[in-house]
Amino acid sequence: MIFITGDTHGDFRRFSTDHFPQQKRMSRNDCAIVTGDFGGVWDDSPREAYWLDWLEEKPFTTLFVDGNHENFEKLNALPVHTWHGGKVHYVRPHVIHLMRGQVFEIGGVTFFTMGGAASHDIQDGILDPASSGFEQEYWFKRRTRQTFRVKGVSWWSQELPSDAEYDEAVRNLEMFNWKVDCILTHCAPTSIQQKLDRSYSPDRLTDFLQMVKRMCQFDDWFLGHYHRNCVVDDRFIVQWEQIVELRRE
Repeated sequence: MIFITGDTHGDFRRFSTDHFPQQKRMSRNDCAIVTGDFGGVWDDSPREAYWLDWLEEKPFTTLFVDGNHENFEKLNALPVHTWHGGKVHYVRPHVIHLMRGQVFEIGGVTFFTMGGAASHDIQDGILDPASSGFEQEYWFKRRTRQTFRVKGVSWWSQELPSDAEYDEAVRNLEMFNWKVDCILTHCAPTSIQQKLDRSYSPDRLTDFLQMVKRMCQFDDWFLGHYHRNCVVDDRFIVQWEQIVELRRE
């Protein structure tokens, strides 16, 4: 069984037995997938360790693509392994980051993964702790309730893929003749994003995903990022707290 949900932001209570009773009949071969903003690799705090251990004790395997709200310095510092045909980071033995631009075969289903997104909650800027006057500007923005983030603390430039990650994504899709069963991303292709909310601006990643939408054969595309639960153009399943099972014919 494969279940898919949206952003968790470090809050995994939706995977409790009360909210997710399907786990009673799941095994380690079954998966729950988070489509970005996992938020479980953030500050090495005791709270974080508690919840990661809590997930590890679940009967299923937790998988996730990254979003834009991740601590990429910590996430990318983890050793790279190969799992089900693609590159991964092990956060725990059964809590696994599906890296960008990979194709995985899980339970007879092929998944293309391309995490990342451009942050939209930075309208009032990104502060650099190394800059002069940082403390004064930080507390001014806090007092005036501005929307901002701090470089290396709550924002990382790696939220968007690198050239190498784009290149690897294309190579892997070419190996599969641009045909997979399911696509897992955090943000949407440009055309889908515009249907969801025109206040979001296109960027290199959404344009790349637009190219994938045009060139790749797929059955379903799951994504998070927009904090809503809906279906767009039949095949694009946008999720937040909802958990749905991926069913194959």
